[in-house]
Amino acid sequence: MANIREKLDNLYCGLHSLTVFRSMLNDNVISALSELLKLHAEGRSFDADVYSEFAARLYEHTPDLTEYIFKTVCENENFYICGRAKGNTFEEIIETAVKNELNLLNELAELSPQELQYGYYRHFPLAEWKTSEINFTCEYKKRLENIGKYGYGKYSQNRMFIFRNNETVPVKFPDKQRLSELFGYERERREVVNNTLALVTGKKAQNVLLYGDAGTGKSSTVKAVVNEFADMGLRLVEITKEQLRDIPALIDELSENPLKFIIFIDDLSFMSGEDCFGALKAVLEGSVSAGSDNIAIYATSNRRHLVKESFSDREGDDVHKNDTMQEMLSLSARFGLRVNFSRPDKKNYTAIALEMAKTHGINMSDDEIILKAEQFAISSGNGRSPRTARQFINQLVMEM
Repeated sequence: MANIREKLDNLYCGLHSLTVFRSMLNDNVISALSELLKLHAEGRSFDADVYSEFAARLYEHTPDLTEYIFKTVCENENFYICGRAKGNTFEEIIETAVKNELNLLNELAELSPQELQYGYYRHFPLAEWKTSEINFTCEYKKRLENIGKYGYGKYSQNRMFIFRNNETVPVKFPDKQRLSELFGYERERREVVNNTLALVTGKKAQNVLLYGDAGTGKSSTVKAVVNEFADMGLRLVEITKEQLRDIPALIDELSENPLKFIIFIDDLSFMSGEDCFGALKAVLEGSVSAGSDNIAIYATSNRRHLVKESFSDREGDDVHKNDTMQEMLSLSARFGLRVNFSRPDKKNYTAIALEMAKTHGINMSDDEIILKAEQFAISSGNGRSPRTARQFINQLVMEM
């Protein structure tokens, strides 16, 4: 019993002596564990409420304490991992501190429920958790050696983000679309895949415009390639048209990161005279703030020229009206790669429907599926598209 109390006292002191990983003390679960250890450090009696509060917070994430603490270590953004990501080296005294703190956190992560109960007599069972075998020092070293694949901080555990209040925020429920779940448009997707592969392998990648009819899978293609290459260090940050002025600051932040990023602008179009037009133009033309090899801009639009043009735009009092219109209409040309997703004809539409039906196990003849798919396209009023085909298959599955 005395040995357990001494161990818990040492862990409490060690936890509050963290330097490199000090911000981990602000973690919701770690702080609750600290309160539990504090009971022993101060010689107070066991408190079931403090114990259960810690278990409850842990359960919100996982029942495995080792897994949680290691995940928190990997997500921790500190001066050491940021410096190592940039290729910096540190003095031996700091390397030793990192090693010692990882050993301490490893020991903390292996604490059993029985040790923290230290013989507490109870009339009812308390919540418990499990531990697993992870060598923190060894695994952390592997992550440092492959920092361009794993990343650090919030980017280590999330692959899709939105830009909110000048900060990248993880998407709580990211789209899980995979390339294998998309049908048709093989040539078009191959162009996007090849460009993305160049980005993640450190080659020069183009900014990409995916344009064409609605429902043809432009946005799904972008999200699917991110899921396809996430394990190679690819992440997506989605911004809105209204946030285009913030692109230079966003690029400055992401360019310091060892991961690769797609800045994604969905359903992009402009009305003439919108002042955010110029911000995108400057970035696409290769301004100083856009010169990062780990970032590419992917945009989707139903319009090839991106600008909604009206007759009044052609009749204004601008002396250089023609030059202005040409500049607006040539915005798409500033994307190095432009991929057209046009509405499929009947043959391609029914081929997509047949492939989807096969993957969903629809027990129906090809002729019947083709007939029903065409009827659905007409009756829905949406015309032929992969989206219409997916809606048709969903209806069949529901009826089954």
